[in-house]
Amino acid sequence: MKQKLVIIGANDFQDQLIRKANALGYETHVFAWEDGAVGKKHADFFYPVSIIEKEEILEKCKEISPVGVCSIASDLASITVNFVAEGLGLPCNSTKDHLIQTNKYAMRKALSDAGVSCPKFLHTGYDIDERQLEGFSFPIIVKPTDRSGSRNIMKLESLEGLQEAVRAACEVSFEHKAIIEEYLEGEEYSMETISYRGEHHYLATTKKFTTGAPHFIETGHREPSGLDDEILEKAKSTVLKALDALHIQNSAGHSEFKVSPDGEIKIIEIGARMGGDCIGSDLVYLSTGNDFVKMVIDVACGKEPELSDQREDKCAEIHFLFDENDLKELDRIKEQTPEKIYRISDIEMENLGNTTDSSTRLGYYILV
Repeated sequence: MKQKLVIIGANDFQDQLIRKANALGYETHVFAWEDGAVGKKHADFFYPVSIIEKEEILEKCKEISPVGVCSIASDLASITVNFVAEGLGLPCNSTKDHLIQTNKYAMRKALSDAGVSCPKFLHTGYDIDERQLEGFSFPIIVKPTDRSGSRNIMKLESLEGLQEAVRAACEVSFEHKAIIEEYLEGEEYSMETISYRGEHHYLATTKKFTTGAPHFIETGHREPSGLDDEILEKAKSTVLKALDALHIQNSAGHSEFKVSPDGEIKIIEIGARMGGDCIGSDLVYLSTGNDFVKMVIDVACGKEPELSDQREDKCAEIHFLFDENDLKELDRIKEQTPEKIYRISDIEMENLGNTTDSSTRLGYYILV
């Protein structure tokens, strides 16, 4: 009889997790809102339940009796994963720590209290008193406290537009709160890790590319990152300290940071989950040989993750499609170097000219 694995979420990124679980011989039980549930067709059992209905999912899971509960690339899903797994007595991160692992303000405070270098920050609701920003250096970044995918992020060079930016961030925030931070100069990266019983394992570092100000929507990612060894070791030390500060015990980790012009490591934020944008599901494996998705499943089922000895640092990168020029570049690659293409997503042409955040990009392609 197959062991049962519960997966929270079924979008394109989660579909990679569902397929991997199937390949490993698990019977997959998938919970997700039906609209956009790409992974439904690959699930052995699909339950059209929103991932935020954690109590309902837990009750159903008591009937299923899975050996593990997991998800990838979603802070919202990770809250439900930990709630359900804890309720079933399965490996997870403690639910008492979910706020510091998913809320940008609570995370900032926990990191700051632990002595991890962070930008100056401020927590606010809809009504912001501009006097609270006395002592802040501009530019600043305004963003929701509990959303991802570049939703309603705004960079401001002065107090002009502050009220509108805060209002927009609060509108999409689940708790209707925003965080204001001093803008960090420097190149942006992320570090991918897997934690098992509180021990953290380094997997890869990723270079991030964005549209820049004001919204910083990701245009692509590349592994290896190109960081020199000295800076990389400094980043590892900082990230591992931050993972401890956030009490990350049993999960993937996606730590976003910047390297300042003088070589200092500044943490932006950390997800107690795999990075989205196919970073964890594809780039880590393609560039290092580490099967990150399998590791997430293993940890969820109480198994120690297997680390690859490959370390060849092959180049893998993902490019996102925004406009006609991006589509033309993809056509050029198809014609001139098709052997480099690993995967091309479905392309949503209705989003052409309407990209406002990561969820409204046209699609992507991965090169090796």
